[in-house]
Amino acid sequence: MDDDPTRQTDRPPRTGGPLLAATRIWLPIAIAIAGVVLLVIGHGRYSALADTRSLESAAGVSLLIVAIIVWMMNWMYRLSLSSNEEREQEEEARRYFERTGRWPDEEPE
Repeated sequence: MDDDPTRQTDRPPRTGGPLLAATRIWLPIAIAIAGVVLLVIGHGRYSALADTRSLESAAGVSLLIVAIIVWMMNWMYRLSLSSNEEREQEEEARRYFERTGRWPDEEPE
């Protein structure tokens, strides 16, 4: 039995389901499209007085900002998951070192 923690396991790659794809990809895109539509409807106007066109444009800009925030939250979550996986690999390498006295990627003497 090989105790090398750096070798690849036979686990299938993690793929998200349709709900995960919808959250990561389609939700920010849908929010951004809604924001662009509101900007187009409002003709990108801004006025000090609260007219309908100004409110539509403001809502469109707000939705674009929300789309960016949703995308960044998903991105930061994926970063935290990959960081946890790297930390687990490092811990496994340290346990291997404690058992054998050498690092997993070192050549045996």
